[in-house]
Amino acid sequence: MTFDLVAASRSDLALLAGAMAVDRWLGEPPARVHPVVWMGAITSWAERRFVTATRLGQLVAGAILAIGVPCLFAGGAALAMRWPARWPGWAGAGVRLAVGIWLLKSAIALRALGGAARGVAEPLARGDLAGARRGLAALCSRDAAHLDEGALVAGTVESLAENASDSAIAPLFYFVLFGLPGAIFYRAVNTLDAMIGYHGRYEYFGKAAARLDDLLNLVPARLTAALLLVAGGASGENARRGWRILRRDGCRTESPNAGRPMAAMAGLLGVALEKPGHYRLGDDEEPLRTETIAAAWRVVARACGLGLALAAIVIAWRKTHGR
Repeated sequence: MTFDLVAASRSDLALLAGAMAVDRWLGEPPARVHPVVWMGAITSWAERRFVTATRLGQLVAGAILAIGVPCLFAGGAALAMRWPARWPGWAGAGVRLAVGIWLLKSAIALRALGGAARGVAEPLARGDLAGARRGLAALCSRDAAHLDEGALVAGTVESLAENASDSAIAPLFYFVLFGLPGAIFYRAVNTLDAMIGYHGRYEYFGKAAARLDDLLNLVPARLTAALLLVAGGASGENARRGWRILRRDGCRTESPNAGRPMAAMAGLLGVALEKPGHYRLGDDEEPLRTETIAAAWRVVARACGLGLALAAIVIAWRKTHGR
């Protein structure tokens, strides 16, 4: 049993290194072979087919979907990792590694997050507000049609901070705890929440996915906030102010999790991040400028680097101690 755990830990380190290298240098796989795209396609099909007009019907259908899709993909990931074991020698090991890297990479989207932020910053630097609004619409669900430069910068900074957890720290967290199926399960739940966990005509259809996403993000969101503070302090930002704003404003969002990393980032940069009618995080000690996006991305990239290092340390410790 100890040997199996050590071997699994060694394999996890290889998968982690490979997935992060692919994310850094290649980015997202094509849509036709992207598991997250498949998750979205199944969710869209189920929404069209099973959503009903009654609240109870929506709750039941949504709960089945919220559990069924993550279990389907997590189980599929486990089976996909067992399948190459039938191959002899290095061929099986190589195929298993490649499949594992592909699956774990699909749960992590750090490079895509940085690219989406540049999709707002670069048009803003050219004075192209329309292009920046299109960029923000691609980054988050906020209506950007009438936002000015400051609001576009704020929305981008908020999305960077929140998605540092969703796109990197949370998948790493569940990979360390439960291996590849854990990371895939989390990504499926997060995808469901993004697609159907909204308010509106079919609000109750997405309630189970939204609540499950809240539960799974309780620890990662707070871990992300802590990593942002450490990374921000190392980057020359005001970590003490970040901690103060996190404590004061981290609970002001409707989500029990999203406000934590956003408040930490607002404090680090000395800016106010506001969604009118919903929340205001931080104090406007500094103006919201295009350069603020680059500063936020530096902090996020370093925080995710710290998260990667922490994950590798835990996996290596488990390998050394056979746990």
